[in-house]
Amino acid sequence: MEFRTAGVIGGGAWGTALAQVTAWAGLDTLLQARETEVVESITARRVNEAFLPGVTLDPGIAVTADLADLADRDIILAVPPAQHMRATLEAFRPHYRPGVPIVLCSKGIERGSLKLMTEVLAETLPGAPAAVLSGPSFAAEVARGLPSAVTLACADEALGEELLWTLSAPGFRPYLATDLIGAEAGGAVKNVLAIACGIVEGRGLGRSAHAALITRGFAEMTRLAVALGGRAETVAGLCGLGDLVLTCSSPQSRNMSLGLALGQGLSVEEALAGKRSVAEGYQSAPAVRDLAAALGVEMPICTALAALLNGETSVDMVIDNLLSRPLRAEGG
Repeated sequence: MEFRTAGVIGGGAWGTALAQVTAWAGLDTLLQARETEVVESITARRVNEAFLPGVTLDPGIAVTADLADLADRDIILAVPPAQHMRATLEAFRPHYRPGVPIVLCSKGIERGSLKLMTEVLAETLPGAPAAVLSGPSFAAEVARGLPSAVTLACADEALGEELLWTLSAPGFRPYLATDLIGAEAGGAVKNVLAIACGIVEGRGLGRSAHAALITRGFAEMTRLAVALGGRAETVAGLCGLGDLVLTCSSPQSRNMSLGLALGQGLSVEEALAGKRSVAEGYQSAPAVRDLAAALGVEMPICTALAALLNGETSVDMVIDNLLSRPLRAEGG
């Protein structure tokens, strides 16, 4: 099969950056944005001033507010916030053509149902060929053409190979995997851990504590992925460890910047005030905690973060409780 056109659902920073990638890859690209001001800004000035200011977009990117306009696209990249994925795909269902691949580019676990995004897709667009795109990539850097590498997971290896070449662009290098669950679990958990790393930075706890949190957080991520049916080696790649290192190491990360604010003494409400872009870790933390509990997976860092974000505890109590946990072998 050959893909010549792409539709990107979601006009946030990451959706806009991926539209840039597909245009650079030679695809006729149509970006759908829910916000009228985004459509107007891109149409008039070739800039998404609301979510990706300062980045001039490729002239080949068209933009629309209407999901129906994506009905004739050869491939769809779904990039709404994870907690809005179900509603977005349901709204797109009347316009979906059977057999068109859906590349899921949002990271998170659905609250309430505790479903991964591939499960949400299977329930809303049954039979749609699925792929997952995940890895260490800041939208602003990708949109400017700076080098990045990501995981493209697809259970159908032939389709995955075609998507791999289709979505490869100058500066944007996807690596193929077949383990969708591992790719999804890594992307969902790393956002929660990034908030924790931001708290460490905001509290001035030092680089040693930062490194320890990333390492022990990676162990939690791996345990959850394996319990869900994913593979540890997938999580050790770009979509897990790679994304974790990036998101936990720079205040460019919305999740880490939220943690920084909390570590510096702001309340959750104060830290979120005025933020237009979504910190997915804030939305996913309760779902990660509940899913871990349902599976019997020990995830003390993510559990403590969910309690903190829900107002059940304080930053100091979280730190004290984690440091007072029983000593154990590192592999446990």
